Amino acid sequence: MNGTTTAGARRGADAPAIVAEGVRRSYGDVVALDGVDLSVDTGEVFGLIGPNGAGKTTLVRALTGTTKFEGGVKIFGESPEAVDPARIGLLPQSFDPPARLTARELIDYYGGLYDEARPTDDVLRDVGLADSADAWYETLSGGQKRRTCVAATLVNDPDLLFLDEPTTGIDPAGRRALHRLIERLAEWGRTVFLTSHAMDEVERLADRVALLRGGSIVAVGTPEELIAEHGGAPRIEVALDSPADDTLLSAVAAETRERGLVVEISSTAGVLQLAGVRPASIGEAVAALEAAGVEFESLSWMEPSLEDVYLRLTGEEYSPRRGGRDGFPGRTDGSGPAGVSADRTHGPRPAGVSADRTHGSGVTDE
Repeated sequence: MNGTTTAGARRGADAPAIVAEGVRRSYGDVVALDGVDLSVDTGEVFGLIGPNGAGKTTLVRALTGTTKFEGGVKIFGESPEAVDPARIGLLPQSFDPPARLTARELIDYYGGLYDEARPTDDVLRDVGLADSADAWYETLSGGQKRRTCVAATLVNDPDLLFLDEPTTGIDPAGRRALHRLIERLAEWGRTVFLTSHAMDEVERLADRVALLRGGSIVAVGTPEELIAEHGGAPRIEVALDSPADDTLLSAVAAETRERGLVVEISSTAGVLQLAGVRPASIGEAVAALEAAGVEFESLSWMEPSLEDVYLRLTGEEYSPRRGGRDGFPGRTDGSGPAGVSADRTHGPRPAGVSADRTHGSGVTDE
């Protein structure tokens, strides 16, 4: 990636990359977006989280100009339709290019859709595919295929990237490498709009995070701000052989009070929790458990995280997705390999992303 040509050099450095005001979208009787207001700064990594069906895919469509909506959206101060397509990179969750093209040939193809593109070898090197550049796509591992997807998004050196689950299927080493790449992109002035079900990924990478639920933004802030406000207290969790009964819970409460600990005690699904245990009080909390007759072989102390914020604000179990539909309907007109549209209105989109702005009802949103 050319670190000398920053996004700020191509537009006013102080201009927001994204502004959304009162964005609404319905599919028949289903309200996908219900008045979303959002602003993303230039050079910011912005995370979007929320349960399936919250409206995340529809919001990305509205921001990229691939669905009708009510309200206002500005990308670099222009409407999504008017912005130069070379300034946008879009990576959907699913990508299905021709199996008998090599990684190099695929990136050459996508680069050829632009008047200017980065050298293919440089892009492949950025995503760690230099040694596999001439392997057929069908022979690549799942993680290598996903890196190819990311490479296709970077070939036009975009100012703004929309990344939907960019590390799905990638091994830990590759995941760390892509995390470092995203961090470098932000350092070089690019803006990254990251949608992910991996809370640890968003917590590490995002400068700010928005949680979308039921088509509305219910919280936005830095990961630290959201955790402080919604994440709860640090806690000890003890796995039990069987659910704790009232007698055991009362004994634990008595022992913690005796030691001057102010904790909230709960038990669900065979896990005993003591919330409010600070690091300096871990020893006293363990002593209270032992005195109360709690039998355990191990326990865990943990600080609140973005996952706790997600659980508290959605009321749903956290379940990272691995693959599956990205919610973008595929093209059926045969334009471009494997349904990839070469329509330059919005630039190339990895398989499954349509440039049609008239998606009808029945679209599965995530």
